Amino acid sequence: MITYEPVIIDAKKVDLSDEQFYQLCNANETWRIEQSAKGELIIMPPIGAISGYREADLNADVVIWNRQTKLGKVFSSSTIFTLPRGGRRSPDVAWIANDRWAALTLEEQERFAPICPDFVIELRSRTDTLSQLQEKMQEYLASGLRLGWLINPQDQQVEIYRQNQPIEILLLPTNLSGEDVLPGFILELPIF
Repeated sequence: MITYEPVIIDAKKVDLSDEQFYQLCNANETWRIEQSAKGELIIMPPIGAISGYREADLNADVVIWNRQTKLGKVFSSSTIFTLPRGGRRSPDVAWIANDRWAALTLEEQERFAPICPDFVIELRSRTDTLSQLQEKMQEYLASGLRLGWLINPQDQQVEIYRQNQPIEILLLPTNLSGEDVLPGFILELPIF
């Protein structure tokens, strides 16, 4: 079996401004590029079909809830956010409350928005290492994330991230609550 892992370019070798990073992504639009808070440039391999349909299902569940409540904006995995504490990250599913989104200028909304989502889901695919995703979740928390779920089908568990609280780990299958961040949202997670 061939496995593919992200290519990580050391921060000491690359120092990109916001504009340079934006231009790099636009010039290589078929690449999935992120930059960690440490400045590492991360070029990620494409995901397989299984991860693709799992991710689409998760996004659809959040979109359906949001269409009913109209409380915010939902973003796909192709959206890059410039996090306040560093890093340019692209969660698999992201949600931002309307008031926070409206506080951004139109120009900020059209580019890599300088905001951390209120809620994210990261879905571990076969190309992801758990430690890299856990580090990414910590970057979100340090930048103001209110609630995050790291879904790990390989180990049949989910890690729940909240501000100023220890990480909670649940075994699959389980139901996840959107708590006060996504009020009334319940996600039923099967065994993957």
